Amino acid sequence: MRRVPNMLSEVFRVSRAGAAAQLGARVAALSLCALALAACGKSEAPKTDDEPKVSGNTIQFPATVKALPGIAGEAAKAGGERMLSLPGRLVWNEDKTVRVTTPFAGRVTEILVQPGTAVKAGQPLANLTSPDFGVAQADARKAAAESSVASKALARQRELYQAGVIAQKDLEQAQGDAARASADLQRTQAALRMYGVGAGGDGVNQRFALRSPIDGMVVERNINLGMELRPDQPSSAPLFLVTDPTTLWAQVDAAEGDLGLFKPGVTVKLVSAAYPGETFEGTVIKMADYVDPTARSIKVRLTVPNPDRRLKAEMFVTAKLQAASFPGIAVPSKAVFLADNRNYVFVRTAPNTFVRRQVKLGVTLPGTSEVLDGLKEGETVVTDGNLYLQDILRDATAVNAARADAKH
Repeated sequence: MRRVPNMLSEVFRVSRAGAAAQLGARVAALSLCALALAACGKSEAPKTDDEPKVSGNTIQFPATVKALPGIAGEAAKAGGERMLSLPGRLVWNEDKTVRVTTPFAGRVTEILVQPGTAVKAGQPLANLTSPDFGVAQADARKAAAESSVASKALARQRELYQAGVIAQKDLEQAQGDAARASADLQRTQAALRMYGVGAGGDGVNQRFALRSPIDGMVVERNINLGMELRPDQPSSAPLFLVTDPTTLWAQVDAAEGDLGLFKPGVTVKLVSAAYPGETFEGTVIKMADYVDPTARSIKVRLTVPNPDRRLKAEMFVTAKLQAASFPGIAVPSKAVFLADNRNYVFVRTAPNTFVRRQVKLGVTLPGTSEVLDGLKEGETVVTDGNLYLQDILRDATAVNAARADAKH
């Protein structure tokens, strides 16, 4: 009798567990249904339409597009030119420059000027003690004495000849001696004058003065007290360099193809890194008669006024010269593209609107093209991204053509 209730209890427990499991399954199913219904009932956010609209040759992006990355423009200008930029270097004007050396060996005893000193022609720059110069002084003094003796002898011989005391050949001999003595005197005096010493001189003192041959300024000194000098000293290191710095020369390297632009008298503008934003003028005076076989360039010489002496020798400059020009509308060459054997540009007519136009080209310069027809000054042409716009226009044209074929 006790087993029957136990069996009933077990059946009741199993039934209750199964009911609980069924209830959990129903709750899970209801939850899934609720989630599905909620998802179905949720409204999707509206998508923005950023696709451009194409009408004929016009491409218009929606106002929602605030920026067009990759697309850049530049305003068309009236007229264009090609400017040559050539490297150059400033040097002394050799027509107004002297490099002072010594014609005699000797020792430096006195230096009279320093770099930056303005000097006049004939002004002493330094004093030397030179035995060689003493020999030249002695030769001149001896020549003067011999000439004086010969002149007096000739005068006596002439008197004796007129009195019939001597023969004519004796007179002629005296005349020849006087002429030789006179010539020797002239030679020695001319040598002294060439070295800046007067004909009379100061006797044989062996003091020689290095003098400036021109008016100018001392810009270089390579001499010191006590230095032993020789006439065969290298000319690359002169004792003094005297020049007129108010005019300089500019040496410019020009290409063979640009040689026709550099004619004597042509004005060239020069710029220097030392004076940003400033230009200086130079005038072509000479072109080299040969081409550099390595660089394939030609040296062109310019004369450059330098009244305030702001420009310095050995300063690097850039020469700028107009090589070509045109009066039409100038646009960057990269703004023009070829399609169907025609030249086109894209013009920005509004912030998000671009129109393709066919243009007629004229002169083409490096980086710049002349537009003869199809564009006005001030209009903005697309310089970057024009091929992207062309692809949009081409794809839209192809789609419209396919739709038209489908209708038929």
